[in-house]
Amino acid sequence: MIHIVDYDAGNQTSVKRALDHLGVASIITSDPEELARAERIIFPGVGHAHSALDTLHERGLDEALKSAGARGIPILGICVGCQILLTGSEETDLPCLDLIGGRCLRFRPEDPALKVPHMGWNELRAGHGHPVLRHLRPGDEVYFVHSYYPAPGDARDVLATSRYGVEFAAVIGRENIVATQFHVEKSGPVGLKILGEFARWDGKAC
Repeated sequence: MIHIVDYDAGNQTSVKRALDHLGVASIITSDPEELARAERIIFPGVGHAHSALDTLHERGLDEALKSAGARGIPILGICVGCQILLTGSEETDLPCLDLIGGRCLRFRPEDPALKVPHMGWNELRAGHGHPVLRHLRPGDEVYFVHSYYPAPGDARDVLATSRYGVEFAAVIGRENIVATQFHVEKSGPVGLKILGEFARWDGKAC
């Protein structure tokens, strides 16, 4: 059973539909006690990091996620759920969850033709092997909608990159945590393969 975190971030239902399509059992919850019993957690999100952090704190979900991370529970962050796993973000003065060291940065493209937010399909380039990315092939594309991107402090936490004016981290991870800046639930067959691998992942990087 996968627990999908509900913190009014908007795309929980889309994630659940993708898991239903794969035949993977899941539940959407805003209850920190439910998360304490989770075997795997998906932490999705769209919108603004500041309001997302406010809601997480108000519901006690921030501490539940930190506890799950410390216990080795496999966690998948998506979009805003990826960004606020880091230590901090240029989008908010609130501290983020600090499950992966680093900051979330805003796109500042020098080319005026590159609009922010970045929206659309981009090629995903895997940096080194990770079980959740095992099916990636050269040329595989995924779907992005974002103005900010994760910048881990340790280059070893960058699992895959993409490019939009600059090369940026598109997948990050450490130990039992993996997170995608793109929307796996909107990324067609490639995204479904990543979700399927996460559903089988034991939380070990190798």
